[in-house]
Amino acid sequence: MNATRSETEVRAPGVTAMRAQASWFLDQRTLPRHQATQLMGKDLREFLEHLIPQIEQLAAKRSKDDVPTNVAPASITEAKRRMAEPEAAGLVGEVERVKLLARSVVSLCDHHDALTGITICLLCDHVIGDEAWVPFQRTCPSGTGLKSGRVHERCAPTVRRPGR
Repeated sequence: MNATRSETEVRAPGVTAMRAQASWFLDQRTLPRHQATQLMGKDLREFLEHLIPQIEQLAAKRSKDDVPTNVAPASITEAKRRMAEPEAAGLVGEVERVKLLARSVVSLCDHHDALTGITICLLCDHVIGDEAWVPFQRTCPSGTGLKSGRVHERCAPTVRRPGR
């Protein structure tokens, strides 16, 4: 057996793993080292190169009147624009550029889920199948607003009120 593998033999990670890696980078509170940022940027670009054709194929199979189908192309266009941006000058600029790539990965993962009908728990990042769920909102990893969705009933945080 040959110790080398061609690029076609290397499988891309699943949508959940891509989302988790991109979210991890967005959640960093300190500046990562330049080399780590470059490697993350390379990974995120590869994720986008994998996700874009998947989203396009999924959207092509759905009705033209479908909302997720009509919203996905704008995210694809934005992801392609971000992928075309050259490396930024300085560590701070490069981290910001890579964070934009990470936001595109998260966005396309969300579109993938919407187009396939998969619902992911916002807390544990596992698929919500036939299990009980509750609506939930949390702050986006980027800190730019709220993300609405569902969580497993077992994952839902318990709210403690004073005096109880």
